[in-house]
Amino acid sequence: MTALQESPATTTSAPPAAPPTERRQRRRSRTYATSALKHTGLIALSIVMIYPLIWLVVSSFKPNDSIFTDLSIFTSNLTLQNYVDGWSSQGLPFGVFLANSSIIVVGAIIGNLVSCSLAAYAFARLNFRFRTLYFVIMLGTIMLPMHVVLVPQFIIFKQLGWLGTFLPLVVPKFLATDAFFVFLMVQFIRALPKELFEAARIDGAGHLRSFVQVTLPLMVPALATTAIFTFIWTWGDFFGPLIYLRTTSVFPVSVALKGFVDQQSTSDYGGMFAMSVVSLIPLFVAFLLGQRFLVKGISTTGSK
Repeated sequence: MTALQESPATTTSAPPAAPPTERRQRRRSRTYATSALKHTGLIALSIVMIYPLIWLVVSSFKPNDSIFTDLSIFTSNLTLQNYVDGWSSQGLPFGVFLANSSIIVVGAIIGNLVSCSLAAYAFARLNFRFRTLYFVIMLGTIMLPMHVVLVPQFIIFKQLGWLGTFLPLVVPKFLATDAFFVFLMVQFIRALPKELFEAARIDGAGHLRSFVQVTLPLMVPALATTAIFTFIWTWGDFFGPLIYLRTTSVFPVSVALKGFVDQQSTSDYGGMFAMSVVSLIPLFVAFLLGQRFLVKGISTTGSK
């Protein structure tokens, strides 16, 4: 009888695991590489997006004959003559157009802040018949193109004798016509604690006092967001002033810049670029000063 000899089982040994310190270093290296790749992509994308603005600023210092022949942003042929000529090339100092834009913007901001906040408080805190229906109709006006109501509005303003003045551009703002801002404030007010309004009611405060003393102080981010967006949209509005304003002396910046381009004769692109840079300065200042309120107002709207 032959004895069977069993061969010992062969065991495969696993490779030794890396020490915890080495694993952490590998993860940290991968994290740094991913972060560096993301930042590189964002920087490249930001350069592509900001290049037109850089080209505009550089071109505002170039002579007219070299603006479109030399597209480089690195040039030594720079001059301030475009700013000197562009400031008075429209027959009036460009400061007049800046003042006209400021008047329209200030009126639009005050109108939106007053009317939209009152309408938002009514939709958020008052109980009245067909409130939901009115709110839906108000939201529906956001999807309504302005060209649909352009002709009726033009006829109304013409019958009122407002053509050629700032009134068609300012008065509608006092009627809460910007539904987007009403919706923004409604969501903000609804996110406020109801206990504050109940405490104010117990103290004998009516709706007006509750609106002024309780709601408005807490709505600063939403009000700042409304003011900034109104400033940007109104300052850059071209279609409205072009329709309702007729004389050069009341033109805002957006319409005055069009006067630098003449399709029948030589266009002053250098002056147009120079005054475009001047007109962009208030927008940059407003955005930089209100950026903190803008981000806070949008991020906290609708949050409990």
